[in-house]
Amino acid sequence: MPRKARSLSQTNYFHVMVQGINRSYIFKKDDEAKEYISLLYKIKEDYKLDIITFCVMQNHVHILIKALKTEELGTFMKRVNLSYSIFYNKKYNRVGYVFRDRYKSQEINSITQLYICMRYIYNNPIKANLCTNPKDYPYLKYDSNIYENIKELDGSFKFIEYENNIDIKEIVQQYIKENSLCIDKNREDMRKLIKYLKEEQEVSFRKMQEIIGLERKTLSRIYKQS
Repeated sequence: MPRKARSLSQTNYFHVMVQGINRSYIFKKDDEAKEYISLLYKIKEDYKLDIITFCVMQNHVHILIKALKTEELGTFMKRVNLSYSIFYNKKYNRVGYVFRDRYKSQEINSITQLYICMRYIYNNPIKANLCTNPKDYPYLKYDSNIYENIKELDGSFKFIEYENNIDIKEIVQQYIKENSLCIDKNREDMRKLIKYLKEEQEVSFRKMQEIIGLERKTLSRIYKQS
């Protein structure tokens, strides 16, 4: 079935979000975040687009874009994500998907919504306890004048996020395969899996118990081992 075409907003502004496959940390290192930002600006030169702001987090990116043509927005995002996937897979000597889905976009239909979306993007690293002021977060396009005018702005909109109903079994299977783990025979491999699920996927020990089959106390003890 063909994909449904994305409609044009009333203002030509779009809030765009992309996320790593299975919420994986695909921007964990400095050079990875910088590479994605570099691709945004390099590829933008081929399109009539303006990047208003962006925030690259460890496993997802928010971008506020002004695009006159939805076709250009789609092609632009496809090229950016494909180019980054090639970079990422080459760096880690891996194959397969890097991003979850193609991307998500949300139409911005008023000036008020536009500014509140900017505030929402600016506040992402603050909510994640990565900084106390967005100006201090290195992977965010920041304008101090705009932030001072919008940080106390009244009004709220629901902005796009990726759903959390991910398939934990699929994540476990993929991580074991990609890292050649033998969790049944190697305790260190089990610890690596538990650490990954706990720290990068934010999976509770209760949920791990359902999938892995070990008691929560055992999972916690293995996790705390150095």
